[in-house]
Amino acid sequence: MQIPLNHMETVKKLSDTPKDGLIQLVYVSSMTLRSRLKSSVFDEVEAHARSYNQQHGITGTLCYGNGHFLQCLEGEKDEILTLQERIFADGRHKEVQILSLKNISQRSFEDWRMRLLFLERWLWSPATKKQADQLSPFLPFAPHGWTPARTAQFINTIQTFDNPPHIKAAGITYNAMGNMFKHIAAPHQAFLIVQGFLAILLVIGLYLLTY
Repeated sequence: MQIPLNHMETVKKLSDTPKDGLIQLVYVSSMTLRSRLKSSVFDEVEAHARSYNQQHGITGTLCYGNGHFLQCLEGEKDEILTLQERIFADGRHKEVQILSLKNISQRSFEDWRMRLLFLERWLWSPATKKQADQLSPFLPFAPHGWTPARTAQFINTIQTFDNPPHIKAAGITYNAMGNMFKHIAAPHQAFLIVQGFLAILLVIGLYLLTY
């Protein structure tokens, strides 16, 4: 069962946790159309996360695939709650949903650098493709609605990666544009196919008339 998307619900759930108690929060969200058009959004998110997290003792990982973000955050209760408010207010994504929230005795991700993990097979580098195959059970990436148990299984898988699958900037651009096209074209797929077919017939007709 997913935890309600409400900051006060999170505060209430952690009411018995000391301010400096260690917690893990995992949430998922979807990119907005504006973000899909901006390929640099990934670099911006990663750079900001690394800077902020280092200053506030927060560790974790940020995953992206199929137009969705999944982020695992670990740190002291007060720091995580403050960051959660910032996340909910971030206009670069929407449909934010908390998948898992729990007290932990130790971190799964010790490195303060917020690693960025791409869950798109065709974008993975050859050097990391073999270990990335462990992610097959979670693809295509659609984390909205995951149970806490499935979320934990995913986190346990990715925390073993020495070098997360990575891609080049050009690939990010194509990915963002592809998702944008899918977002726009999907509801009108039949119309686009018919129009494309008619366009081909028109070109053939003009060619026959000319020659």
